[in-house]
Order: sequence, then structure tokens, then C-alpha cells
Amino acid sequence: MILAVGGGLALVVLGSLVVDFGLAPSWLTGQKAARSTAAADGEGEKAKLFTPPDESAIPDDEFGQSVRRGMAIFLDTGTNAHDFVGNDLSCSNCHLDAGRQAYSAPMWAAYPVYPKYRSKNKMVNTMEDRIKGCFTYSMNAQASPSGGPPPYGSDVYRDLQAYFFWMSKGLPTGEKPEGAGFGKIDKPEKEPSRERGEAVFAANCAVCHGADGQGQKDINGKVVFPPLWGPRSYNWGAGMHKVDAAAAFIKHNMPLSQPGKLSTQEAWDVAAFVDSHPRPKDPRQVGDITVEDGLKKWHHSHDGFYGQTIDGVLLGTGFPQESQAAAPAAGDNSGG
Repeated sequence: MILAVGGGLALVVLGSLVVDFGLAPSWLTGQKAARSTAAADGEGEKAKLFTPPDESAIPDDEFGQSVRRGMAIFLDTGTNAHDFVGNDLSCSNCHLDAGRQAYSAPMWAAYPVYPKYRSKNKMVNTMEDRIKGCFTYSMNAQASPSGGPPPYGSDVYRDLQAYFFWMSKGLPTGEKPEGAGFGKIDKPEKEPSRERGEAVFAANCAVCHGADGQGQKDINGKVVFPPLWGPRSYNWGAGMHKVDAAAAFIKHNMPLSQPGKLSTQEAWDVAAFVDSHPRPKDPRQVGDITVEDGLKKWHHSHDGFYGQTIDGVLLGTGFPQESQAAAPAAGDNSGG
């Protein structure tokens, strides 16, 4: 339970305490969720879901050490891959329960389907390519201390892939298993509304993510709940900026303590509210590439607010302090 007694400080202190005493949400701790299949539609689908191995099954050898390093990076990316993270997010903020939870893009479902062709960058992607894209877009690596994602061949990729490989043991390769991605969501009856979404956010999301959407930190500065927009959140190249993707994730996984609580319409509305705020610019948008150019090149074919003017602000321009050092090179647009 989260109590917003005494204002934001009480909430942050309580968040820190639940982490320290093992009562935190599983995406913060990596502990197995008690209800990882709650968002599945019906008992039939639940029965089909793959159960990844328990942490206790990690082997006590050199490979197991790599798996544990990968899990540590996944759970606290800003600490364990510090040089390549330019915001306040960790992998486990979107891939819940340490990448185990169905319908939150679980890593056991992703690993077996790579290499595969991705239309985002129009090339066959390896798993290393895919992780590199996550650092570039979801972790906003251009604002990181190194100015970019880990270089190819980095032990960061090696350990993360070891973790994903171990987690997916027993699944056939080349087949997309039930529970992959963010799951399906129906189209809403009404056009998504930022105004309705703001009310949904205030009633269901602000207690964790803050009324301003900037998340919560404990008294030591440790992120307890991640920011959903602004300079320390995912950038305009990340998949979560697409309203349909965010709506599916929210429908199946949020609120964290009551996944599935929101109606389909509420999920679409609050996704529209979250994704219609400023955030770091798409790292492919460099040099003289304008927002209008970016809209035509990368953002014209999906649901999103990139390129729109909301509350007097043109979305996609980013923030003045942003570095352009991490822009993907030509032909190197591995997508997040």
C-alpha cells in the first residue's frame, strides 16, 4: 500500500522503505511477482504462458556469474551501466518483474525471435542491435556520460544476453510465444482524450509518478518510481512514445498494484495524456533535420504526438541542454 500522507516526502520515504524491507513492486526488486499473469485475457491464455526459471536456478559457475551481472544491469541500469544511461530509467521499468512478466515485453519472449527483420531500421537485427536501440532511445544514451550506447562487443550486451538466454531456456526459437510484447488492446470507443487522460492520471498514476509526471526518488536520490515525461524520461525515438504501445502496456500492467483496473478507454486516454508532453528529442534528429523532417521520415505512420503543438509547445524539439553526441550513425538506427 502507498500512502500519500504528509505530501511527497512521506511517499518517497515510504517508497524507500518498501524497497529495503522487500515490499516493493517486483520491477524494483527483481523478485518473482505473485500475479505475473493477471493481465491475460482468460484462463486459457494464462495456461499457455511460459514460466521462466526461478532466480535460484541460475548456475553457480562462470556463465551464472554473467547471468547475474546481466540481471543486475537490467534491474538498476543507471548504476550498473552508468556510462550509457542518460535518464532516470532502468530496463525493468518497462519490462516488469525483472523482465519476467507476461505482456510487459518479457525478455524470455524476445530472445528466441532474434535475429529478425525490423521495419524501424529496415535491417535484420541481432539481439545486440535490439539492446543497443533500447539504450539509444529508451535510456536516452545521447545524454549519458559516454554520449552514446555501449559499443558493439561490450560486456554490457554480453551479460544482458546471457540473462535473456538463461531466462528463455525451453522455448523454441523463431516462434513468438504467448505473453510477448505488451499484449493486445482494442481500439477505444472514443478518440483518445488528453483531458480525460489527465483525470485518469491524477486518480491512478500521480501517487507513484508524481502530479508532474517526474517520478519519485528517495532521500538518497535513488529512483523509486520513474519519470514519464520531461528531460529524464524516454526520448521521442522510444517505442513507448507511441500512444497505442503505451495504452497496451498500461491496460495490462497499470496501476502497478492493480493491473487491469483501467478500462480500455481509460488506458488510451491516459496514454495520450502521458505521451503528449515534452521529452528528449529523437537522437536521429541531428544537424539541420527539423521536427517536420523527422515527422516525415520516422513518425508519420503511428499514433503519437511528435510534431504537434500542445499547450503552445512544438513536441519533438527536445531540451536546450541535450547533447547530439549519441546520434545513430547513418544506417545505424537500431530501434528501441
